[in-house]
Amino acid sequence: MNEATRPLRFLFIVQGEGRGHLTQALSLADMLRRHGHEVVEVLVGKSHGREVPSFFRSKVKAPVRAYEAPSLIYKKDHKRLDKLRTAFYNGNPRKLRQYGQSIEMIHRRIKKQQPDVVVNFYEMLPALAQLRFRIDIPFVNIAHQYLLRHPDYRHGTGDAQSLLVLRLHTLLTGIGATKLLALSFYPMKSCVRERIVVVPPLLRREVLDLQATEGDYILGYMLNQGFENEVRRWHDAHPDVRLHFFWDKRDAPAELRVDDTLTLHRIDDEQFLHYMAGCRGYITTAGFESVCEALYLNKPVMLIPAHLEQEINAADASSIPGAATTGDSFDLSRLLNFMQTPRTFDHDTFRRWLLSAEETFVRELTSVVDRE
Repeated sequence: MNEATRPLRFLFIVQGEGRGHLTQALSLADMLRRHGHEVVEVLVGKSHGREVPSFFRSKVKAPVRAYEAPSLIYKKDHKRLDKLRTAFYNGNPRKLRQYGQSIEMIHRRIKKQQPDVVVNFYEMLPALAQLRFRIDIPFVNIAHQYLLRHPDYRHGTGDAQSLLVLRLHTLLTGIGATKLLALSFYPMKSCVRERIVVVPPLLRREVLDLQATEGDYILGYMLNQGFENEVRRWHDAHPDVRLHFFWDKRDAPAELRVDDTLTLHRIDDEQFLHYMAGCRGYITTAGFESVCEALYLNKPVMLIPAHLEQEINAADASSIPGAATTGDSFDLSRLLNFMQTPRTFDHDTFRRWLLSAEETFVRELTSVVDRE
């Protein structure tokens, strides 16, 4: 194989909060391998109270190393972000020392592996490592949040203080990046000035190969276990509606069967996709990735954002005609009403956009390396 077409070595760095960035990394790893490239190592930022899920370790097919990363701290109800406690927790000297050690670890792993490209899935510490050590390797960043830097994006509104923090975090993650790939529900023009290329969502082959059916249950995903009480209250009032909910509560059993019509599952990726394919509708705390999966399968969606970032996701998804509805609690009656309205979502257009992802990502990631 000549130099112009040689396979490239990629190192991934992934935010471990929630499920979305992890599944994006799985999808991209498979795409790159299908084109002859290699993912040599994956570094995952492990936040407070979270672990790297076993499904990710088993499926990414590369060595995985975790490091301590800044955490989001939620209020006592375990539902909404506590901005003050988040700032104090991450700003204390002990945590700052740990983050400094993480930055040094990231630099050591990049130096050891010598990848052609570092792919950063919305982590801040790799950007700080790049700034501190002046790493002479292209960094390509991937996240839906980079649309906030796009001049034509209409959904970057909300609480001024929270929006300032979110924009600052998004800016910091992009320090030193050669290119920012902004995941979007729909096509938009690139913005050369901001180094932004708008790209389709990253869905894995397992999702693309699913055959959607309409079962007799509602599927839910709640990132924060504080929403459990809301779900149980609604269920107590509507025991005839079958519900399957996934959560990432670490000490919960793999399957908690509350009664004949409510089951709580600890997050398991294959099982989650199985239930997604067969559900009547989907309700979630507005993470970008699972919303894309539901829309690809043409499922009615309800979004209950827990913080500003998810509020923006919810506004974006619900701006697509017929795609989704929003709420401020797990009141599934609203989803049931939405499911009964005539479906106007343009599923074919959305599906074509999604299916263009592989060609787009391989082109954008390989173009940052001079292989001549």
